[in-house]
Amino acid sequence: MRPLSKSELRGALVPREPEDHKGVFGHVLLVAGSRRMAGAAILAARAALRSGAGLVTAAVPVGIQPVVAGQAPEALTLGLPENSSGCLRPEGAARLRAAHREARYSVLALGPGLSQHPETAKFVLLMLKSLPLPVVVDADALTILAAQESAAARRLMQGRVQPCILTPHPGEMARCLGVGTGRVQADREGCARRLARAWKAVVALKGCGTLIASPARMAMNPTGGPGLAKGGTGDVLTGLIAGLWAQMLASQRLPKDPAFCAAALGAWLQGRAGELAEAERTGYAMTAQDVIEHLPAAFKELL
Repeated sequence: MRPLSKSELRGALVPREPEDHKGVFGHVLLVAGSRRMAGAAILAARAALRSGAGLVTAAVPVGIQPVVAGQAPEALTLGLPENSSGCLRPEGAARLRAAHREARYSVLALGPGLSQHPETAKFVLLMLKSLPLPVVVDADALTILAAQESAAARRLMQGRVQPCILTPHPGEMARCLGVGTGRVQADREGCARRLARAWKAVVALKGCGTLIASPARMAMNPTGGPGLAKGGTGDVLTGLIAGLWAQMLASQRLPKDPAFCAAALGAWLQGRAGELAEAERTGYAMTAQDVIEHLPAAFKELL
């Protein structure tokens, strides 16, 4: 399989003109976090901001809203109803539908740090059914989807009008397909294609040589290294892809197949930033935050 080239990826970067304003570059709605996992929301928000998106709103349980606002000051925040465990409740879906009517978000990123609490599971399914936005689905949102009866999950995803990007690691991919992780690793290409077709989505199957698959095509990302095998790097990828996609859609300076392009570009940038962080900090000491801090250098290589 041919790896992604820099020239192809450079063409997916949204050009920036002197007269542009933040509205040109889209508004990401990030729905993430819970009492125990505020950091996931913070990392995803920071990555979305580093992507070049014009605006980022982090919608989080109200109890962690001050923490997220303090750690990602450039982002807007929206506090949502939480239960006694600090996890999102189904009532939050109506709040977000109302917010979307006012703010007109470009892309939804759903999943980092949400938890799999039963009330949160109901919230996630309501969001996917009723919020008419392109969506990046990751982490707990993927696991919640995988826990549904397979035909029901397939109907839900195929019934969505707006496009979807899925960002599973091999374990999440295995749960989505109802197979063992070993089978996923033995046939990464086949599993990525199978999920892309079954759920009518673009799939970024994370791991060594991240695969980006749509129902029509597939590519392999050549960047990245073992230093990315750390908690939080998946949250970075979710925020980054959502921000890149928002720019493509809002600016209407669209490459062909923007969902595929956003997933591929996000994977390359995260992987290259990870390589740079590993060279400076070592694979032992680097963290997901170091990946975010090296994104500017990764962008410069493409520019």
